[in-house]
Amino acid sequence: MKHREQGMGRRWFYLAVGVIAMLFAGILYAWSILKAPFAADFGWGASELALNFTLAMCFFCLGGLLGAQISKRLGHRPALVGAGVLTALGFGLTACLSGASVGMLYVTYGVLAGLGIGISYNVVISTVSSWFPDQKGLCSGCLMMGFGASALVLGNVANSLFGSSLGWRMTFVLLGIAIGVVLILGALLLKKPGEDVHFPESKKKAALAENFDRKEYTSRQMLSRASFWMAFFCIVFLAAVGSSVISFAKDLALSVKASESLAVTLVGVLSVCNGVGRILTGAVFDALGRKKTMICANLLTICAAAMTLLAVSVSSLPLCIVGLCLSGLSYGSCPTITAAFTSSFYGMKHYSNNMALMTFNVMGGSFVATLSSKLLESTGGYTVPFLMLLVLTLAALGINLCIRRP
Repeated sequence: MKHREQGMGRRWFYLAVGVIAMLFAGILYAWSILKAPFAADFGWGASELALNFTLAMCFFCLGGLLGAQISKRLGHRPALVGAGVLTALGFGLTACLSGASVGMLYVTYGVLAGLGIGISYNVVISTVSSWFPDQKGLCSGCLMMGFGASALVLGNVANSLFGSSLGWRMTFVLLGIAIGVVLILGALLLKKPGEDVHFPESKKKAALAENFDRKEYTSRQMLSRASFWMAFFCIVFLAAVGSSVISFAKDLALSVKASESLAVTLVGVLSVCNGVGRILTGAVFDALGRKKTMICANLLTICAAAMTLLAVSVSSLPLCIVGLCLSGLSYGSCPTITAAFTSSFYGMKHYSNNMALMTFNVMGGSFVATLSSKLLESTGGYTVPFLMLLVLTLAALGINLCIRRP
């Protein structure tokens, strides 16, 4: 009983540490703010900068897989220390760019920072989640909220520092140092529960639980299940809406006649909704179960795409604000569902690796975001991109309704 009480007490401390680590790692999602100096000083176009975000998300996914392997072989501490060093190096080298080639941005920010943040993302989630087998949704939601809120907190700090005497180069250096220090401190503070720590059973009502035998799936077994691929592509299509909006949120607001300051604020609002969506989805997952949660998230994403499409069609700032808020909420549901779905369907024994593989849906969403930017450039407007996104959300609903036990 004593060990159980100690475990119950410690886990909330580890959750708090995890949220702070995720808050700093989530700076990756503030790209619509961080990209401004490169467009202004170097003249790099929207599609070139959108490709950098796509590359960052690709290496973010690869980093998750790498983090799972390092954590498995060496433990979570070396993985997080490595993540901190890589991220700090990526931001530091980005600050040294001369503007001669956008390819160097892809290496420093897209590859190095993306890889480092991906490693930290997987390791923090898998380490902290091991303390919450009875509250998977709540734990995932809190961690994802920290990650999503970063664009508001650090993004606005960065935007302010860009216009100060520090300039964008020193701002990138300071961000890199701060992220590196926080991740290394997280490595020292976080630990996994021992075998002597016991947690209460899940309070989820039996009627809400899906009827299948629970077992621990290896990654190979998981990849051979139709349930994995249906959930994977469903989340890809849902994440595509938020990923696209995040990549051009500021420009989207400006297109419906928002002021510069309001456009930056709306990027922050999008981030807040992203964070709120993550923790709300976690709470709903614990209360209503997997199926109802995923359907609700799907319907929310359909509304987000439809509302934003209507906003750009009639050039309405109020409707655009609603669309951005809905997009943030819907996008926030995706990573929480990814984490909670993976642990619920495939168990915790191989969770770190399974989670890394499922997180590749982020890469799919980012590729769609790049396609959205290409359509924006070729058509000169947001109508066609959002029509495409709306179709994808409807396709996701069809897939969603077909997901069954693994």
